[in-house]
Amino acid sequence: MLDEPWDLSSAVALRPEPFGAMAYHFGNRKLTFLKRMSLVEVVRGLAQQPDVRSALVAADVPESHWDGYVAALRGLAATDMIRPRAAKKEAVA
Repeated sequence: MLDEPWDLSSAVALRPEPFGAMAYHFGNRKLTFLKRMSLVEVVRGLAQQPDVRSALVAADVPESHWDGYVAALRGLAATDMIRPRAAKKEAVA
C-alpha cells in the first residue's frame, strides 16, 4: 500500500471535529471517526501525493508509526472511505 496512489472516495465527506474528523460515506451510509489529526492530514493529502508513503511523509508521520497508519488506511479502504487512484492515461498524439 505504501507505494500505491490512493484518494478519498468521491462519496465521502470529512467533517472536522476537535478530535480529528468524522468521515461519512453517502453511498453505504458508514460513519467513521478519525481520531488523530495526523491521520486526517494523511487522508486529505492522499490526492496530492503520488503514493501513501509520500502522504505520510508530507504529514510528518514518523516512519516508526507507519505500520499503524497503514493499518488504519486499510480499514478505511475496507469500508470504501478511500479508494485506489486510477493511473492517469497519457494522451495519444
